[in-house]
Amino acid sequence: MNLHEKGGVIVAQMLRRSTLAVFFVSLFPVLFTDLSHASSSTSSEWSIVKPRHLSLLKSALQRPGGEQSDLWRPLTDQGWKPCIDSGNAPSLPEKSEGYIQVFLDGGLNQQRMGICDAVAVAKILNATLVIPFLEVNSVWQDSSSFVEIFDVDHFIDELKNDVRIVKELPEEFSWSTREYYATAIRETRVKTAPVHASSNWYLENVLPLLQSFGIAAISPFSHRLSFDHLPAEIQWLRCKVNFRALRFVPHIRQLGEALVTRLRNPSWRDKEEDVDHLRDMSNPHKRQEPGKFVVLHLRFDKDMAAHSACDFGGGKAEKLALAKYRQMIWQGRVLNSQFTDEELRSQGRCPLTPEEMGLLLAALGFDNSTRLYLASHKVYGGEARVSALRQVFPRMEDKRSLASSEERARIKGKASLLAAVDYYVSMHSDIFISASPGNMHNALVGHRTFENMKTVRPNMALIEQLFLRKNITWMEFQQAVGEGHVNRQGQIRLRKPKQSLYTYPAPDCMCHV
Repeated sequence: MNLHEKGGVIVAQMLRRSTLAVFFVSLFPVLFTDLSHASSSTSSEWSIVKPRHLSLLKSALQRPGGEQSDLWRPLTDQGWKPCIDSGNAPSLPEKSEGYIQVFLDGGLNQQRMGICDAVAVAKILNATLVIPFLEVNSVWQDSSSFVEIFDVDHFIDELKNDVRIVKELPEEFSWSTREYYATAIRETRVKTAPVHASSNWYLENVLPLLQSFGIAAISPFSHRLSFDHLPAEIQWLRCKVNFRALRFVPHIRQLGEALVTRLRNPSWRDKEEDVDHLRDMSNPHKRQEPGKFVVLHLRFDKDMAAHSACDFGGGKAEKLALAKYRQMIWQGRVLNSQFTDEELRSQGRCPLTPEEMGLLLAALGFDNSTRLYLASHKVYGGEARVSALRQVFPRMEDKRSLASSEERARIKGKASLLAAVDYYVSMHSDIFISASPGNMHNALVGHRTFENMKTVRPNMALIEQLFLRKNITWMEFQQAVGEGHVNRQGQIRLRKPKQSLYTYPAPDCMCHV
C-alpha cells in the first residue's frame, strides 16, 4: 500500500469513530480518494476539512430540483444607460507637456484601475502617456506585461482623440526605466503622490517636472487619483478607458468565448473527441439553444484567508500556518487579528468558504442542475475545501474542466492571464456572484452595473450571522437569505463620496433617462 492509500485509510479510520462518519465518508468520497489534490499548500498544514454546517449541507443536497424562472430573468430597464461620450470635447492641444510613466502594483484588477487613472492624469496634465509598466505581483509572481494582457492597438486607437499614448519612449528618454529608478533617488521620479490626490496636486507637483525635464515617472501609483471634485470629462474618460478601451488580447478573448460557448452548450463534451466539433463550438455563429450559467468568483486563496484572521475549520495546523503567513507578510499590521472569530463573523468580515458559498447559492434558489463556473486561481485547502461545493453543484466547471491543456498552454502559470479569462467569462454570464469583496469583485460589479447585468452582492453580515446560529433550520436559512438579497441583484446604487466609480459607475458614467 502506497503513502497515498495509507493516508486515505488512516483518515477513514479516524472518522469512523465519529457518529457522523458514515454520512461524511459517503458524502465526500473525494477527500479519501484524492489526497494529492487536497493540499494546495504545504502538507504540514493540511488536514481534513470537515463541513462546518453539516445540517444545512444535508438539507441543501436534498433540495428539490427545477430552476426558478425569476432567478434567471434578466434585470429590467432601470432607467440608466452608459454615458461616456463627452460630446463636444475640445481637441488635443498641438503640443504635449512631456511624457508620463506609471509603475503599477497589484493584481490584474488593481492594475486595471491604475491604468484608467493614469490616462486621466495624462489628460489633466496634457501629457503623453507611456503604456503603463506592470510590476511583478508579489503574491502571484506574475510578470505579464500590458501588451500580453490587453490589446494595445485597440487601447491607443480608442483613446486617440482624448489623450496621446505611446508604446515606448523616444530614444532621448530611453534611460528612464524601472531599473534606473530602483537604484537611486532620481529627480524625475515622483514618490510622494498621496492616495486619492486631487487634480490640483498633479498640476502643482508633476507639471513642473514635465516642463523642466520633459518626463516624470510616478511610482507608486495605485489609487493615486481622487474620485471626487474632478471635471465631468475626466470622469467620463476614466469610464471610457475601463469599459471600452481595455480589451483583452485576441487569444484571451478566443479562449474565453470557447468556455462561454461550452458552458451554454453542455453537449459539447459528448463529442469531445471530434476536433471539428470542438472548433465549431468555439464559433459563436454555430451556437444552438444556449443554456444559462452563473459564475462564482471564489476568492479563497491563502493570502486572503490569512489577512482575514478568521478560522476556517482546518484545525490547529491551519491556524498556525495562517498566523505564521500573516506575521511574515504583514508583520502585525492585520487589525482583524485582534478580534475573535465570532466577532469577525458577526460583522461579516470573513470571506465565505466554498461550503458556505454552496449553501448561499442553494438558498437563493440554484438547484443541482445549475451550470456553475468557478472563477478562482488557487483555493486554499485544494479539492478538500471545494468538495462540499462540488457536491451541492455537481455541474460545476472551471478552466481545467472546460479547456484542454493545449488550449490553456499560453496562460499556464500566469495569474493575470488566468484572471483575464475568468473576467471575460464573468462578463458573459447570466449571473455573477463573488464570495467576498475585493478588486475582482469590485471591477465586475461596476462593469456589469454599467451593462445592466444581474449581479448578486452577498449580504456578508447577514450570512455570517446566520451561520453562527448552530440550530438554524434550512427553511429559516433559505427564507432569511431570500429576503436579505431581494435588492442585491444588480440594482443601481449611486456612488457616494469617496467611493470608486469603477464599482459604482452611476451617476458619473451613466445617464438617467
